[in-house]
Amino acid sequence: MTDRLNTIFGWLLFAGVVALMLRFVMGFIMPDTERPEQLGYVIEVADAGGGANQGPALATLLATGDAAAGEGSFAKCVACHTIEQGGADGIGPNLYGVLGTGIAQHAPGFAYSSALADHGGDWDYDNMDAWLASPRAFANGTKMSFAGLSDPQERANVILYLLQNGGGPALPEPPAEEPAAEEGAAEGEEGVAAEEAAGEEGLEAEEMAEAGAA
Repeated sequence: MTDRLNTIFGWLLFAGVVALMLRFVMGFIMPDTERPEQLGYVIEVADAGGGANQGPALATLLATGDAAAGEGSFAKCVACHTIEQGGADGIGPNLYGVLGTGIAQHAPGFAYSSALADHGGDWDYDNMDAWLASPRAFANGTKMSFAGLSDPQERANVILYLLQNGGGPALPEPPAEEPAAEEGAAEGEEGVAAEEAAGEEGLEAEEMAEAGAA
């Protein structure tokens, strides 16, 4: 019985040695590769933020805007603001003549939030547009609870209504429109057609000259 057990243990030991040798040899033939942190293929996606269509410029929206439509949108603001000259402050300050004034300096004595008072700058058209888009994004910590106007044209209309009530800086000039690509392509096609026609006329003239010489 003891001899049989010794034989079994001997074979097991032999098999273990063979397995270790095979693993050692296979390590040279097929070295282990490091497992990647992420399985699958990595697909590079271009950042769409910089190339996204931002729509017309604010100056263009102001040039094509409608103060009367802005008055309609301002109805969302009358619960907190007045806009007539000499109007009283409410939850928010009176807004007559606010455009072009210093931020948080338009209504002396009004308790502006520190977030707005510390912002600095003037109520120019860009700042007013950003403020109307999202007061909290413009001045984090402002007391104004209004969520903002997401439509750029609606904001431009409100700005024109503010301009109509108390004036403000001159409106910015809209950017010059670039010529449409289709117009350039059409002009190119016309040029090619003209060159082809000229070439055909030249061939006809040569043929007529050769016929006359004959």
